[in-house]
Amino acid sequence: MSLMLKLLTITLLLTSFSYAETTSEKIEEYLTNKYEDNDNIKTIIVKVEEVKKLEASKEWKAYVVGLEATLKNKPRELIKQKVIWFSNGSMITKELTNLSNGENYGDEVKPDIKASEYSKENLVYGNENAKHKVAIFSDPLCPFCKDFAPQALKYMKKYPKIFAVYYYHFPLLRIHPASAIITRAAVVAERAGIKDVSIKMYDIQVNAKENNVQTILIAFNKVVGSNVTEADLKDPSVNAAINQDTQFATNLFVSGTPTIYFDSKVDKTRIKYKTVK
Repeated sequence: MSLMLKLLTITLLLTSFSYAETTSEKIEEYLTNKYEDNDNIKTIIVKVEEVKKLEASKEWKAYVVGLEATLKNKPRELIKQKVIWFSNGSMITKELTNLSNGENYGDEVKPDIKASEYSKENLVYGNENAKHKVAIFSDPLCPFCKDFAPQALKYMKKYPKIFAVYYYHFPLLRIHPASAIITRAAVVAERAGIKDVSIKMYDIQVNAKENNVQTILIAFNKVVGSNVTEADLKDPSVNAAINQDTQFATNLFVSGTPTIYFDSKVDKTRIKYKTVK
């Protein structure tokens, strides 16, 4: 858990709250009061952005809550964060588990992607006005991604009027540290006009634990057909691009790869694109 998240965390798990006109308003009022009790917080704005039904419960719903806060020790830095809370209209809880199967709904609920959140910089194939939008969060060294991403990207590339494909780098650095270099090199290569970088990089043969930058770059350039140098990776805008992708994934509660969104909603099957005629 990040320091910022710790500072914004409410430890109370289950409680009732006072009357307000709607459940969303109840949640906003309750959380605002609780966050304002935190001595680290200077200002806080709480807004329910989405309400999601739970298939296994008619009473409880998931509420995607957007937070904008400033901290007393960093008053000029605006923190934006999304969190999920559950409510049945009279009570609110951070954790909700199905007793019949042990399913943790906090792991299942994902916010939708808003139309304004699709970035042209991440559009790798198709036209932004295509009939369907597909967002892919992936790590080039993830074995599951290697099985899924190249095939899916090649397929949707053939139908630019049907699919607008947005690709987001989400390197899982704890298990694939070499992905840090590969994803940054991919940003450089894409900006240089190299075609199909998001497809080619899955063919890179390098140890996921490799930490020698030159070794990784040699493997990358050989497969992608580029000439990315170590100096290129030090461009601050390259790190900014990766950080923007990973922050976007974090805001959507993406935790694993590949994670696929089809028409703004998470696609747990990962094959909805194949059903489009």
